[in-house]
Amino acid sequence: MSGLIEITAGGPGCSVQDGGRLGRRHEGIPVSGCLDRPLADAANALVGNPLGEACVELRGPGPGLVVREGPVRLALAGQASGKLVRASGVASPLAPWVSATLEVGDRLQLGAVVGGCAYLAVSGGLRVPPQLGSRSTYQRAGIGGLRGRALEAGDRLPCGSLAAGAGPKERRARAPFEHGAGAIRVMLGPQQDHFTPAAIAAFLASPWQVTPEQDRMGMRLSGAPLAHLSPAAADIVSDGVTPGAIQVPASGQPIVLLADCQTVGGYPKIATVISADLPRLAQARPGQALRFEAVDAGAARQALQELRAHWQAWATGLESFLPPGFVDEEALYAANLVSGMVCAAWGQ
Repeated sequence: MSGLIEITAGGPGCSVQDGGRLGRRHEGIPVSGCLDRPLADAANALVGNPLGEACVELRGPGPGLVVREGPVRLALAGQASGKLVRASGVASPLAPWVSATLEVGDRLQLGAVVGGCAYLAVSGGLRVPPQLGSRSTYQRAGIGGLRGRALEAGDRLPCGSLAAGAGPKERRARAPFEHGAGAIRVMLGPQQDHFTPAAIAAFLASPWQVTPEQDRMGMRLSGAPLAHLSPAAADIVSDGVTPGAIQVPASGQPIVLLADCQTVGGYPKIATVISADLPRLAQARPGQALRFEAVDAGAARQALQELRAHWQAWATGLESFLPPGFVDEEALYAANLVSGMVCAAWGQ
């Protein structure tokens, strides 16, 4: 069976994303994919999907949608919420961290995301056609997703429907999945030798403010300018860049590259954010202060293992429940409702 969702109101900045377009950087094609992969995995886990299934990345005002074919189970992960209106007209809030099943004609209006991004997962994942091995949207080249762009009113998103016999039970998390706090950990380089020792010390010791100049490609930070060894050191022969690379142009203001970043760049890179902390940048908001801490490769690997263990511990805590209006027949039949024997014959 298949499901179908129609977008009734577009959400600027909202797009289809999955685990990313891996193995194509040598062809000049960015990775793309979810900015906060652990959070997207949490949304998929809530609806029973395999990790990495395509979902909707929410940034800014959320879209409205209606189920055209179903039923469809969905869930929100992150600082987002919505209003669910059944085909009968009955309305109720939709909170994050709990799944809900929508029937044909049911509508959902999502509110604005409070954090940097959130995710809406649907049963079976979004089934837009994959391009170059991924369903992720890369808007700058019009690749993937729905015609390579953000969602708009009138878009129709095919998805999986609930399997026959799936039952009415929903899933909920005991607590939200949250990233750790503290400094963003980086590995220095590969062009730290283009900066003065004082600049590297300042980069690690000073707070950096997130500016409004940010998108899926990267974010600009503001602070005391970092000095290069010389004016010529502010440029390099273009070489490979990756999500997490921190470029510093002649202005001395760092640029942190994110999922949609280009594959090569000509600014020296003072450091690179480790994989475990890169998802945290997806939640950074304009005006927020960031600090950086230098670590080595061993610490970076350990941090990634700890992140995976933290996510697995969260997923282990997911629990099933019956929404209001349903009777848990399994529990009812398993209960000892009558003690002893009763003879129904009159007078005995």
